[in-house]
Amino acid sequence: MMNIMEVNKRLRQRPPFQMIEKVLELTPGESARGTKNVCINEIIKNLSRYLTQKYGKGPGVLIIESCAQLCSLVIEDDGVNDDLLYVLLKVDNFKFVKPVIPGDVLDITVTKTKSGGTLAYFDAKVLVDGEVRAKGSMVFTAVPKENVYK
Repeated sequence: MMNIMEVNKRLRQRPPFQMIEKVLELTPGESARGTKNVCINEIIKNLSRYLTQKYGKGPGVLIIESCAQLCSLVIEDDGVNDDLLYVLLKVDNFKFVKPVIPGDVLDITVTKTKSGGTLAYFDAKVLVDGEVRAKGSMVFTAVPKENVYK
């Protein structure tokens, strides 16, 4: 289990863009389970402009970003790879089954289903109080850091 301070050491994102607050289970290279507390302030003020540009409109973008950050912890098993960045390449068949509202605690599970070359495929499931709220698949690719930061 990782608390918020340990998560801070592993994730490159920082508040207000850091979504994962606690990691309950982590099997490097395979799967992870973590939590995200949904707060009214981040939906309304801090994140809406950034995430709308990145993914589109609505609070569903918070769910996708939360899943993506948890996937990054699975991919980078030691927490630091100075030569590569893992980038969300594709969000596929993501379904928002029931609304998520401020005050909800997202219980997120991500599982790597396949990998090859520079690609890693994940399935994600988001529960609130044991009920499925969202689920879908994501694809990540490894990009040399020197190609991004020239």
